[in-house]
Amino acid sequence: MFIQTEQTPNPATLKFLPGRTVLASGTANFSDAAAAARSPLATKLFGLPGVEGVFLGYDFVTVTKSNDQDWYQLKPSILGAIMESFTTGQPIMIDDHPSGGTPASTAAEGDSELVVQIKELIDTRVRPAVAQDGGDIVFHRFEDGVVYLEMHGSCSGCPSSTATLKAGIENMLRHYIPEVQAVQSV
Repeated sequence: MFIQTEQTPNPATLKFLPGRTVLASGTANFSDAAAAARSPLATKLFGLPGVEGVFLGYDFVTVTKSNDQDWYQLKPSILGAIMESFTTGQPIMIDDHPSGGTPASTAAEGDSELVVQIKELIDTRVRPAVAQDGGDIVFHRFEDGVVYLEMHGSCSGCPSSTATLKAGIENMLRHYIPEVQAVQSV
């Protein structure tokens, strides 16, 4: 098994591409070992010294390290844990949901037409670009002209995430949906 790695805009995260599907749909974000209990892979990664976050996407795993750790020392252990997880056939997630992750921002019953449009733009134009950088973006709500979004994976805590939200996502949403006045991180 060959696992590729990619740098992300966030220097504290690396994106690992095992060449296989990680989560069939949705994503899963783990900010600590307790939250990772439903994922044997994430639990194994949190067992490594210096791992502070794990994010699972469709075909990648993003790992966030502590500032006092060096990628040169940590990367081989992460590669080994991911390889072991896939070669032994362990499930990536253990819970009631087959995919195990957070679903896309799909329209829900009771959503206004405006919210449906916002979610569709996020799913079709924003999420694919953010996933390329090893992260995800989740819609929380639209209130008084403000879209509230949460960044996951490499995008969470990234130095350029504010620029991504303001210059990229906010401008795009305001262009297509004039009712959107601003975008805020949750």
